[in-house]
Amino acid sequence: MHLGVDSFVAAVTDPSTGRAVGPEERMADLLEEIETADRAGLYSFGIGEHHRPEYYDSAPPVILAAAAARTSRIRLGSAVTVLSAADPVRVFQQFATLDLISRGRIDLVVGRGSFTEAFPLFGLSLADYGELFDEKLDLLLRIRASETVTWSGRHRPALTGQGVYPRPLQDPLPVWVGVGGTPTSFVRAGLLGLPLMVAIIGGQPRQFAPLVDLYRQAGERAGHPPEALQVGLHVFGFVADSTQAAADTIYPGWHEMFTKVSRERGFAPPSRAQFDATSGPDGAFFTGDPDTVAEKLVRISGQLGGVDRVSIQMTNPRLAHADLLRGIELLGTEVAPRVAGS
Repeated sequence: MHLGVDSFVAAVTDPSTGRAVGPEERMADLLEEIETADRAGLYSFGIGEHHRPEYYDSAPPVILAAAAARTSRIRLGSAVTVLSAADPVRVFQQFATLDLISRGRIDLVVGRGSFTEAFPLFGLSLADYGELFDEKLDLLLRIRASETVTWSGRHRPALTGQGVYPRPLQDPLPVWVGVGGTPTSFVRAGLLGLPLMVAIIGGQPRQFAPLVDLYRQAGERAGHPPEALQVGLHVFGFVADSTQAAADTIYPGWHEMFTKVSRERGFAPPSRAQFDATSGPDGAFFTGDPDTVAEKLVRISGQLGGVDRVSIQMTNPRLAHADLLRGIELLGTEVAPRVAGS
């Protein structure tokens, strides 16, 4: 099992002073976080994509290019690229260029995204939500397979044999499909033989076992080898020197973040009891000291029939930069060695 970190590059208020960290400083902090993950031996670092005031990750390829120039071994990627609202030609060009800059350390994770603000921003209709992704994924994979492409669809002008450049160092460029809880999404990824990144933000991770089984069964029926059917998890979490410290450190930001989301979506406001349950042995958040987090990772991997990669989302609007650096260091130096053989 490989471990990494995902970030949505949240706007942060320093919990000790109440000072809002400006976007320029936040970007500098982010690059230090990625450098720390590289030194700590973590496998990957992913940058999300949002178009909201509380996040600074609207242009992930730009951030990843800066990170590639400042790191040497860690894999870098998207978490996720909102392919439904993007042009697959430009997405491929950007990530192929990143692959060259990083000397073959890029993963492209594509999905629909958990928010919908990108659709009206780029002049797209939510009524086409599903069709947009299917069509654009098809085009992306055709571009990946051949530098000259003939293709037509409903939502983009046709290609009539044009070349798409540059080509990446990795052949093929790794493309993962990010999914939530829709069975058809798991089956589609399996039929295509693409690695799967499962976003788990609530409930119990073991509840995803039937969906992961659907993915593997679809891939097997389509004739894809087992090694092509990789499973990754994108989860929330935080590591500290003690389990109590981990919970107390991230709870204020968790409460702020989920209060906003709950208000937008008409849910009941979150509570500390809900947070503690979600952070417990069977919950979706991987929070605690290194032993606690490692034991939970191994247990959940077993419940899902084996997991190849876990990316822990540490975005939090009330998390001090020093605490986040410490959490990344512990994840890389203490947790990763404990789960490496699982």
